[in-house]
Amino acid sequence: MSVAFIPSPPTNGFYLGPLFVHAYGLAYVIAVIAAVAITMRRWEAKGGNRDLVYEVALWGFPAGLIGGRLYFLATSWNEVPPHWWGPFAVWDGGLGIWGGIAAGTLAGLWVLRRRGANIPVFMDAAAPALLVAQAIGRVGNYFNQELFGGPTTLPWGLEISPAHRPVGYLHYATFHPTFLYELIWNLLLAGALVWLGRRRSIRAPGLFALYVAGYSFARIGEELLRVDPAHHILGLRLNFYVASILFLAGIAWFVRIQRAGVKSSAGRTVRRGGALLAAGGLLALTGCGQGSHRNSAHAQAGALSTPAAPRSLVAQTEQETPGQPSGF
Repeated sequence: MSVAFIPSPPTNGFYLGPLFVHAYGLAYVIAVIAAVAITMRRWEAKGGNRDLVYEVALWGFPAGLIGGRLYFLATSWNEVPPHWWGPFAVWDGGLGIWGGIAAGTLAGLWVLRRRGANIPVFMDAAAPALLVAQAIGRVGNYFNQELFGGPTTLPWGLEISPAHRPVGYLHYATFHPTFLYELIWNLLLAGALVWLGRRRSIRAPGLFALYVAGYSFARIGEELLRVDPAHHILGLRLNFYVASILFLAGIAWFVRIQRAGVKSSAGRTVRRGGALLAAGGLLALTGCGQGSHRNSAHAQAGALSTPAAPRSLVAQTEQETPGQPSGF
């Protein structure tokens, strides 16, 4: 039985005068600032103008929010607050990472094309920055008590309050912090891309292709661990298949870029990359970083009718669903 664990946050934000600042939204703001700063430094090192980075962010960030929210609404409508303002309440629901990346990238490519910029080089400059931004954004998932995996007794198990535990897991207290796993992976992958760009001759936008493949590879493992509600095919989460397809497509895209001539890689590979990300956003039918209002209500009712689970992992009981994973 685990003694050490990561405690759940006491709140998901703080008051600034009469306003309540949500940690989830604050994390996204910090993530954007970090992404702009990193991209700007890398783009200027390539001889680019920093004003272009600001313009891409000006269009790409809101497009990413809109795309992520539309993706969430299209795939998880039952999670939307039952009010007229529910579809707009990004603080009470979620954003779909696939839709956000696809829409933000396509908006950025549109700006770069209009300005006649070197699109492949810019994409490579932005790839590590996007990973850092995604890592920072995952901190918001901690405060929302979401994006966690199955029960575990590991010392870094994440304590989840009863109101946020999925149906069938009310008797467990600590879970795999998959958001933390992804956070660490994103930072390591960002460092690896920077190292490759400096030490190896990578034809642009090869680093961006590796970003797509590397992030998708991490999501494959994450989808095998997560226990929040999702659509399933043959017993596996749909996002597992989407991540697998994007991983293979990213690897194939990278190989093609490195084999292609300079002239061909500057045009067709960019169009393929935009189509690749757009297709990934359209294929994915489950949300990412979302809470379940229905399951939260169920969990609250269960918490009132059953003894409170101890702060460490509780052993599986006879009343739980057969085949449910045990803590490991």
